[in-house]
Amino acid sequence: MAWFKTLNFAYQALLAGLFTWGITALGASVVFLFKKVNKNIMDGMLGLASGVMLAATFWSLLTPALEMCTELNLNSWLIVSLGVTFGGLLLFGGDKIYNVIAKKNQNESKMKRSLMLIISITLHNIPEGMAVGVAFGSIGYNLNGATLGAALMLALGIGIQNFPEGSAISLPLKRDGMSSKKAFIIGSLSGIVEPISSLIGAILVMKVRILLPFLLAFAGGAMIYVVVQELIPESQTNKRKDLMALFTILGFLIMMILDVALS
Repeated sequence: MAWFKTLNFAYQALLAGLFTWGITALGASVVFLFKKVNKNIMDGMLGLASGVMLAATFWSLLTPALEMCTELNLNSWLIVSLGVTFGGLLLFGGDKIYNVIAKKNQNESKMKRSLMLIISITLHNIPEGMAVGVAFGSIGYNLNGATLGAALMLALGIGIQNFPEGSAISLPLKRDGMSSKKAFIIGSLSGIVEPISSLIGAILVMKVRILLPFLLAFAGGAMIYVVVQELIPESQTNKRKDLMALFTILGFLIMMILDVALS
């Protein structure tokens, strides 16, 4: 950790992006072990990740965005509202495009539908990677909530929810007749955009200070959309909805404690 702290924020963001990508690859690797993954475990992980990401959105992204707006004499509620809106709309638009393409191809081969899934997951990994990059890039401005611990926890939360995404690609590919090795490679590659977008996000924040409040809020909007539209609904498909809700609260508390009490 001491070595990690000495690195430039851009390098830290890149390594964090590589970590989240690595978790995607780890998720894809279950194709070598199972034909399907235990649903209770997957849903519990999704619930935990959703709590971590919700807390990180507020304390690590939106709070620093509001503070930076004040420092730059910007209209805080307007800038943050615009950032959150555009972040959410980006993923909303991506989902709509995917749904249109998937609907047109619903009568085609299973492999074609798997391809649509790969594209969808890969596209929504981009703002997730940028969120990690922005979190690390903003540390240099000494904002409340913009700490190394908070950035690391955000990367951890995104990494946790990347695990089922990797398996969600590799397992269907194997089911449709692809070899385990090839299914693993394709599942892993779906997350390669995260270290790239992490690096881009960190560099943008570090080089163009005026963009920081908007980018923080943008990342926050993307996180809220992912949590509300994907993670929580998926975890709540479990028969033990009450238990999955407790996992979400646990994730929220873990992130809050690490971000507030230990910052």
